[in-house]
Formats: sequence, structure tokens, C-alpha cells
Amino acid sequence: MNIQNSTVVAPPPARSIADIGLNVVMMRDILLKTMFRTNREEISALEQVLCIPARVVQELIDQARDQGLVEATGTLHANSGGEMGFRLTDAGKARALDALGQSEYYGAMPVPMAEYGAQVKRQSIRNIQMTRAQLTGAMGHLVLPPDLLDQLGPAVSAGRSILMYGPPGNGKSSISNGIRDALGDRIYVPRAIEYAGQVITVYDPIVHSAASEEHEDPTALRRNANR
Repeated sequence: MNIQNSTVVAPPPARSIADIGLNVVMMRDILLKTMFRTNREEISALEQVLCIPARVVQELIDQARDQGLVEATGTLHANSGGEMGFRLTDAGKARALDALGQSEYYGAMPVPMAEYGAQVKRQSIRNIQMTRAQLTGAMGHLVLPPDLLDQLGPAVSAGRSILMYGPPGNGKSSISNGIRDALGDRIYVPRAIEYAGQVITVYDPIVHSAASEEHEDPTALRRNANR
């Protein structure tokens, strides 16, 4: 289905462990490894590192407590908000070390490959139908032939590669930048992907930027930008 704007739809927020789509044991082990490596004890701190909402972190903590891997420490060493703290039991530390022996990965909960594939399709350029108003707004500062925008619109909306040629200085780069500005340059990529039980790191701080919190829905239950 074509859309008339270039807004990229953020991944839907997870509301439970089931929404994450990962094996529960893998999620539990990532939680244990993260607690072991980072010494984070509060739900709010783990939420930031695991990049999943607090209620999902709490679900994982509750399961780990039922299995004797995590125990509550109370609020004695908690932050100023009086938040409940948790720590690994001896069995939890042993399990974390065993899990680290199988995979050193810890931190942001990976996104299943199938979910990532669905997000790629949602933000594909082939779902965008460029309008003349968008192109004019992005290239209004350029002096262009009157019929050029009429040619660019269908070319961009086709969702295929565009070949621009000509001598140096005739505006190829400026037009390309204008197309980029018209399309919008924000896409969502996960910090890591899970495929066949393996974790593949995607996020690279050199080429990627975490979306600012002010761009997120304050009522959302998952930090979309971090996943």
C-alpha cells in the first residue's frame, strides 16, 4: 500500500515477554549476564540497558526469582526514589557464567529476524509515493528546469535506483540531497538481531544514532529507538 508521506513508522511497543518474540531462556540468560556484567540492580536501570519496557523486565525478574536465580535486596541500597533492588543469587551467578561461556553477548535485547524483516518492509522506499509538494519543499532553494520535478516524482515513487549523469558541477549531488531530504533520512534499526539462536550486533555508534527520547511516545511501553 502506498503512503503519501515519508514518515517512517516506529516498531510497535512490546507489552509482555511474548511480544518480544524471543526464546524465554535466551531472554532470561541475557538478563542474568547483563546483571552480572553491569551490576545493575533496579528495574529502571535494567530497562535502559536491555532496551525493553519496565513491565517486561519485571516479568523476567519474576521468572528468575521463581527459579532461584535472582533475589530482592529491598530498598536499602536503591536509588533516591526508593526503588526495589535485585541481585543474582549464587545459582544466578553460576548460570550467568555458564551463559557467558556460550555467548559473551549481553545488553540490549535482540530483535528476532522475522520482526526486523517486517520493519524493513514497513519503512521501505517502495511504500512511499513522492508528491510534488515534498520535492518542491526539499529543492525549493535550487534553480531547476520546470519539467525536472515532473520526472523526478515518478522516478522516486517507483522505488528503484535512479541514474543521474552529467559533467561536474551540474547539480547531481544537490538533487540527490534534495531527494534524500524529501524522503526523510530516519529509519529504525535494532541494536542486535537474533537468528537461529545466535545474536548479531547491528548498532554501530559511528554510523547510527539513537533516536532522542523527545521523539518517542511518552505512553509507549518500549523504548523503540533503542531496539
